[in-house]
Amino acid sequence: MSPTYETINPWVWQDQFGFSQAVATPTPSRWLFLAGQGPTASDGSVVSPGDIGAQLTQAFDNLETVLAQAGSDLSQVVRLTYYTTDMDALLAVWSLITQRLADNRPASTVLGVTRLAFSEMLLEIEATAAIP
Repeated sequence: MSPTYETINPWVWQDQFGFSQAVATPTPSRWLFLAGQGPTASDGSVVSPGDIGAQLTQAFDNLETVLAQAGSDLSQVVRLTYYTTDMDALLAVWSLITQRLADNRPASTVLGVTRLAFSEMLLEIEATAAIP
């Protein structure tokens, strides 16, 4: 699926990070608000403690699983919020995010936090999708 929304970027610096300053959507038939998706296996156990790249990959896998269940995919995500306990480590693997999102550039925020739900979690991703 291709994005059906307009990205708003008065500057170009954000392009290297793969996000937009704002996203305008046409009136969608459905909004999807996803809970934070972390690096958990299907049984809820945290995978790859200490490996932020592997945890990021698992969190995106989980995000895509929830989106697919709702009849959506990453191309329809218009907002992402990243929570991390290690900002430097997340920024070091940021290319995994831009690869995963491909041409989609959702509005995004990255927040450093002291702890997430499970102590082994290094990150969590919250998303909003607009499904036409």
